Amino acid sequence: MALVLHTYKGNKSAEKALIVAEYVGVEINVSSDFQMGVSNKTPEFLKMNPIGKVPVLETPEGSVFESNAIARYVSRLKGENSLNGSSLIEYAQVEQWSDFSSLEIYGNILRWFGPRMGFMPYSAPAEEASVSALKRALDALNTHLASNTFLVGHSITLADIITVCNLNFGFATVMTKDFTSVFPHVERYFWTVVNQPNFKKVVGDVKQTEAVPPIASKKAAQPAKPKEEPKKKEAPAAEAPKFAEEEEAPKPKAKNPLDLLPPSPMVLDDWKRLYSNTKSNFREVAIKGFWDMYDPEGYSLWFCDYKYNDENMVSFVTLNKVGGFLQRMDLARKYSFGKMLICGSEGPFKVKGLWLFRGPEIPKFIMDEVYDMELYEWTKVDISDEAQKERVSQMIEDAEPFEGEALLDAKCFK
Repeated sequence: MALVLHTYKGNKSAEKALIVAEYVGVEINVSSDFQMGVSNKTPEFLKMNPIGKVPVLETPEGSVFESNAIARYVSRLKGENSLNGSSLIEYAQVEQWSDFSSLEIYGNILRWFGPRMGFMPYSAPAEEASVSALKRALDALNTHLASNTFLVGHSITLADIITVCNLNFGFATVMTKDFTSVFPHVERYFWTVVNQPNFKKVVGDVKQTEAVPPIASKKAAQPAKPKEEPKKKEAPAAEAPKFAEEEEAPKPKAKNPLDLLPPSPMVLDDWKRLYSNTKSNFREVAIKGFWDMYDPEGYSLWFCDYKYNDENMVSFVTLNKVGGFLQRMDLARKYSFGKMLICGSEGPFKVKGLWLFRGPEIPKFIMDEVYDMELYEWTKVDISDEAQKERVSQMIEDAEPFEGEALLDAKCFK
């Protein structure tokens, strides 16, 4: 049985395995009759991937899904080779950059592009966070490529194939020339690799998008109503009893319980504005302003500590973990403000947070909807304790060192 790749035409994630196949000399047949939304819902397909996503590689030994896993599998079909590095450390670095580009680059490109196309709800603050995170990742990549032609060693590896395919998705959709020109080494690297013969056999001639797509309209076009012909008047008939059924009135959208709390003198947006606009004398202006505004009757402060810090050995994985948590907290933006500190100069990194919530407790809808909440120990701040109050101030202002440790990063949710 030959290798069969099940995917739709133009799937850039599927191109990873096809490019790897060109490098190692493996033949992969791409299913010609695949229809997204039809083929991936059949019982046969769901046996290969229970959630119905593509690509999926069908092999004599069984099926493999997830594009990076498929690419890794294909790269080893003819034994170990230079695609996976020439030493144990290079192998680890290949894995490192493959994960980095998928989590930090592709993930943020998708969160930028998807909502604009209507694939997921659009939120301007969420888009801003995704673009900012993408720029941070590209800046890190740009720095590495300033002194390296390829990601690992002196030739193309699996890390380059995965990373350039991830970048290709961005170059084709949202990353315009104006956007990428800030990262010249990334540009040089991308165009060098994507024009290699084994790449061109699969992806063809690559063109960079000229514009970021507009935000998809929420309203579908309404069909024109046919003109009604005037009804002929009929002679009045004896009035009959009325048995017309009344339509049930639409139920008003349930209010968030936090909107029903007594008014608070603290206006959350005023605090967020003060935080964002204070560029100097932060302690004297912003921190003092916070305590002047803070209403302990209408709001509550909480410390959080990640329960599994011993797992936080890799910096970018830890940062991505915290970034994902903040993105999932978007549903609480109207009612909260948060600071997340990643502490330490090397792993294991400690993740500590401070959150301001509307109401006396952590809102129930956040506990129910954001699964990350249970990964943290939550402690309510006692502002009568001066030590706890000072800790709040230090976390808001990103004081460094914090509790004796350097800050790897400090993220703000506002």
